Amino acid sequence: MKTSRIVFFMALVLGMFLSVVPSGLSQPTPGAKAPVITNAYAADKGQYGTIWKIYFEAEAPDAEMVKIAAVVNQPGQGQYPTDFTFLKAAYRKHVKGYLQWNTFSSKGPMVKEGDYIILRISVIDRAGNESKEVVFPFTFASGTKGQGPLPLPFNQGDIPRLGYIGIELKGSGGDKCQ
Repeated sequence: MKTSRIVFFMALVLGMFLSVVPSGLSQPTPGAKAPVITNAYAADKGQYGTIWKIYFEAEAPDAEMVKIAAVVNQPGQGQYPTDFTFLKAAYRKHVKGYLQWNTFSSKGPMVKEGDYIILRISVIDRAGNESKEVVFPFTFASGTKGQGPLPLPFNQGDIPRLGYIGIELKGSGGDKCQ
């Protein structure tokens, strides 16, 4: 009796998951225009513990944008799995905001002065069409003072946080840091 309940529960969860996942995310639509990232900015250095904000603006006049892909390369560690942030319905045609990456780890600093990463972001629409990537290099350097003044169009009004990047970096000793 317990086994049949477990199987029923697992089937129910799988059915709920499949009904929530938007269709058409895996195959790009031939001939359709991909979303376009029109503006982007992020500081290129900061000290360990910095809250790094990656600003961008994108549009998709022919479709609905559904997610942001963030990919990180770290010398000596390689490429990390893609981190996705799903967009709210209000941002499906046009989005202007930032992704936040908290670089502090509760396990202590594992990155060293001068360590760097390369972050690439892109936007993907409901049909699976992906924008061109925007590349952001970032170097860990002590003595840097915050983000500085933001350029247009990010210095006007409240810019919403769209989500967090949840990738944990590894230090040279293999320990995790963030």
